[in-house]
Amino acid sequence: MDAIDRKILAVLQENAALSVAEIGSRVGLSSTPCWKRIQRLEAEGVIQRRVALVDQDRIGLGVTVFVSIETGDHSQDWLERFAKAVGAMPEVMEFYRMAGDVDYMLRVVVTDIAGYDTFYKRLIAALPLKNVTSRFAMEKIKSTTALPIAEAR
Repeated sequence: MDAIDRKILAVLQENAALSVAEIGSRVGLSSTPCWKRIQRLEAEGVIQRRVALVDQDRIGLGVTVFVSIETGDHSQDWLERFAKAVGAMPEVMEFYRMAGDVDYMLRVVVTDIAGYDTFYKRLIAALPLKNVTSRFAMEKIKSTTALPIAEAR
């Protein structure tokens, strides 16, 4: 990946709806070579997909909860069953296996506290868990989907 590829990625992260001609103009390429680079980046899996970002508050999903989970079972079978169960829950936006004092971390979005309670009951019913700690976000100070491409090497 060269500097032009990185510029293309930065432009696409800012606005994936731009025309290929506009992207090319911003990175110093004509349309055809720009399009070929975008296709290659997609084929290589660097660009995974292009999506629309939706304002969660404007669609009634105003509560964000960070959920820390500890388990007593660290077997591969348990992890696969847990990953399948949690992965199927639409409220879960992000799901990580962690190092440190917690085993898993989820970012969950719901309509309200009652919505979280419904989610929580489904979560604890899915598989045995040792501890579940919920932290409710009071204010979103920064949120971005754009990776710091200039920093990555």
